[in-house]
Amino acid sequence: MADMVDWGLAVSTATRLVRSGPEVSPEEAREAVAELRRHAADAEAHVREFTGMGSPSGGTPVLVVDRPGWIKANVAGFRTLITPLTERMQARRSDLPGGAALGVVGGKVTGLEVGMLLAFMSSRVLGQYETFAPAEIPADLSGLDQARPTPPGRLLLVAPNIVQVERELEVEPHDFRLWVCLHEETHRTQFTAVPWLRDHIEGEIQSFLAETDVDPATLFERLREAVGSLSGGSGGWTGSDEEGGGLGGSLIDVVQTPAQRAVLGRLTAVMSLLEGHADVVMDGVGPQVVPSVEEIREKFQQRRARGAGRMDQLLRRLLGLDAKLRQ
Repeated sequence: MADMVDWGLAVSTATRLVRSGPEVSPEEAREAVAELRRHAADAEAHVREFTGMGSPSGGTPVLVVDRPGWIKANVAGFRTLITPLTERMQARRSDLPGGAALGVVGGKVTGLEVGMLLAFMSSRVLGQYETFAPAEIPADLSGLDQARPTPPGRLLLVAPNIVQVERELEVEPHDFRLWVCLHEETHRTQFTAVPWLRDHIEGEIQSFLAETDVDPATLFERLREAVGSLSGGSGGWTGSDEEGGGLGGSLIDVVQTPAQRAVLGRLTAVMSLLEGHADVVMDGVGPQVVPSVEEIREKFQQRRARGAGRMDQLLRRLLGLDAKLRQ
């Protein structure tokens, strides 16, 4: 039975479409990777000292990756996480006439869509604590079904993105790299020091997926309504949400059931708490170890406020990424 998403196609599409990173010499690349690894180790000590939080089992892996590496890591995590949903959809599809052929076509279409999304995101993420990481990032996706999550995860630092942003902001590279590591290390510490946090979030995600309607007719009707909303047919999706009459939500909001919106509300509350705590830690630790922290924060906030091009803004809104920024 074909999978709901052609994950191999998703990876190949994303890596083909991903933007090239900033121009660096091989020596500059090696130095950036080595420094990020050192900063990650230093940040761990700073965060644990400031918060008093720690794990008896020690830290989790830290990987400095490029954009294709980030893509492969997230595909592996996504596939692991949504396995229960794909199994339900495959079971439903097997009862339909021509379900197998439909599954092959649908899996490739979804694989292309996931690949385009990952290509878009891969040039924007500076770092990520990958909570639901499988045991390793495979060179291909063979055997991924047997790769189960190894709690509590791993920390990814996307070197080309960090270098690109530090150049755009014209800040001191050493300070900026440590600043990023402090934020991401706080997230790693949160999950390693609070053993139930990962299971809690996974439980909420599985509750969200369990509410997904796998009836094709119902899902198609919801998607049709979403397209109508995006075109302005249902109102509330045009203009600027900063002015009060704009985008009332994302595409994700439109296709959710009421139960899913409730789950997402709880998840947003938890993630907002984790993000806020990371900012508190950065503000608490930063002045002692990052000499130019005030300049970095000011320029980073200005960059965020300026936003990006119209297409970038549209994609962010459709995917609900503006809600992430507001957190």
